[in-house]
Amino acid sequence: MLEPKIIPRKRLPRYGFHLHTEKLNGRVAMLGFIALLVVELSLGHGILIW
Repeated sequence: MLEPKIIPRKRLPRYGFHLHTEKLNGRVAMLGFIALLVVELSLGHGILIW
């Protein structure tokens, strides 16, 4: 059997739901949640209380 001379490489897509973007979004969301908890602890009340 003949072996191919050129092996195709898989390129990352430029848009859509993909593993690397979903990991990044999850990490940013975790940082935002922790920052919200720190702000609420420093203020002594919730951020949405007027």
